[in-house]
Order: sequence, then structure tokens, then C-alpha cells
Amino acid sequence: MAISRSKLLIILSFFAIYVIWGSTYLLNKIVVTEVSPLMLASIRFICAGILMVVLAAFLKLNLKISRRQLTNCIIAGFLFLAFGNGVFVWALKYVDSGFAALEAATQPLFVIFLMRILHGTKIKAKSLFGVVLGIIGMYLLVSQDGLIVNEHSAIGMIMILFCVLSWSYASIFVSKADLPSSFFVSTAYQMLSAGIILLGSSWIIGETWNSPLNWSSSAQWSMILLIIFGSIVAFTAFNYLLKVVSTEKVSTSAYVNPVIALLLGWYVLDEFISLQSIIAAAFLLTSVYFINSKKKFVMFSRFSKK
Repeated sequence: MAISRSKLLIILSFFAIYVIWGSTYLLNKIVVTEVSPLMLASIRFICAGILMVVLAAFLKLNLKISRRQLTNCIIAGFLFLAFGNGVFVWALKYVDSGFAALEAATQPLFVIFLMRILHGTKIKAKSLFGVVLGIIGMYLLVSQDGLIVNEHSAIGMIMILFCVLSWSYASIFVSKADLPSSFFVSTAYQMLSAGIILLGSSWIIGETWNSPLNWSSSAQWSMILLIIFGSIVAFTAFNYLLKVVSTEKVSTSAYVNPVIALLLGWYVLDEFISLQSIIAAAFLLTSVYFINSKKKFVMFSRFSKK
């Protein structure tokens, strides 16, 4: 049976936020060894935003935007990219990356409860079950290396939780907000807004700036891939999904991305994959099934009938 165009677009968009964003762990790891974190993010988003505006003009997409839409794009850009992404990377200076990944895994839980608080959305039993499986899977994934916590970790852990909350709220905000009808144009304005905010933030905190011409070829190519695929392709797909699919389903990328990163680390960097990692991946992918599945959760539905 042929797949409709809309369903195919949804499938491709999920592929983008699952697989492409999963690869950004590896790409960011390569670039951040040579480039300051806020500088990295500002260059990435400003370049992506400019390229998207140029491409939108070439495709004759409507670039006109109302004041309300521009305000919403700036808010989304700040919540998603400037704070949600930029501060998260900064916080990694104080928190073990494994613990940060575990905190990030709470995003679907944040989304579910925020939707309940803000919009009165009923919490589905299978979604909660999926979130629990995801958190268990993430713990199994990162705990095998040991979570490094020291006296300076508190600020990092608190800021990462705020970043997860920011990204979660932004996901709900974008799904309802008045934004440009073109997801491509909307993403472009969000990218530019975030890039400018991050540029100013990098200057204020006194980050060391060095020309991309002085970077290694691996860092240069990684940044190009981050701009084109990690920013333009994946973030546009993300904005599209927030408008056509439930927000909690879109948030499952928090579970799939580490699995993709694990596989890429094994394939590209020849990193070892343990049995515990395989079990963790199984938990994570099973959690995505429960959150995305349209079928009723039989175990809970039986209890509700009694």
C-alpha cells in the first residue's frame, strides 16, 4: 500500500531528529575540542540562519513576518537554541556527560506534565510507562562508566534541568504559537535570533575567539555538517513535527539520539559497546514504542475496567 505524502514527510522528519541529531553528539565533540561552546553555537546558528534566508529567497518563499510572529520566533530561538542548547553545552564543564544525558532523558516527562498543567491534556498510562522505561534505559546507558560528581557539579546539574525545562516548554509553545506558515522560514528566524543572542553572550563572558581558518580540517567539516544537517535539516523537521504530531512523541528524540550516538561512536571511533549498553538501548527503543504507539496499554486498561 502506497504511503501518503504527509506520512512520508513525517517519517523522514522523525528520521532527521532521531538519526541526524544523534550524530551531532559526535560532531559537537569534535568541534568543541578546538572552539569555545557559545562561539561554536553562535557560528553554527548564524550561518544556518543566513543560508536558510538566502535559500528561502531563491525558492521565492514568503519572508514577510508580522511583529507577533517575529516575537514568537525570538522566544522560540532563545528557549530552544540560545538557552536550551548553548547553556547545556556550557554546563558540561561542571557535570559528567553521562549525568547530563540522564537529566536530558527527563524531557518527555517534563513535556507530559507541562501539557497537563498548561493545557489540561490527559496523561496516558502508556506514555508514562514509556517515560519510565526511557529513564531506566538512560540510567543503564550512562551508569556503567560511573557518574562523576564533585563540589562544583551542583550549578551544572541545576542549569541542565533548567535547559531541559526550557526545551520542553518551547516544544509546547511552538506547537501552539503564531509563526510563519513556512516551517523553513520560521526555523531561519529562530536560528538567527539564537545565533545573535549567543554571539552577544560569548562576547560578554569573554570567550576566546579564533578564526575557522585556523581550525583543523575535521573541525571545519564537522561544523559544516552541523550547520547543514544538524541545524537546517533536522531543526526544520523538528518544527514541522511539533505542528503535526503530538509534542510528547516528538520529545522521544531524547531517547533515540543517545542510541544513535552510541552506534556512531562504535562505527566511527571504534568505541566498545558493552552488553549493558545493548540492554539500555533496548529499554530506550521500547520506551519510544510505548510513547508513539496508538494502541491502548492493555495492562492499565484492564485495571481501569475493574
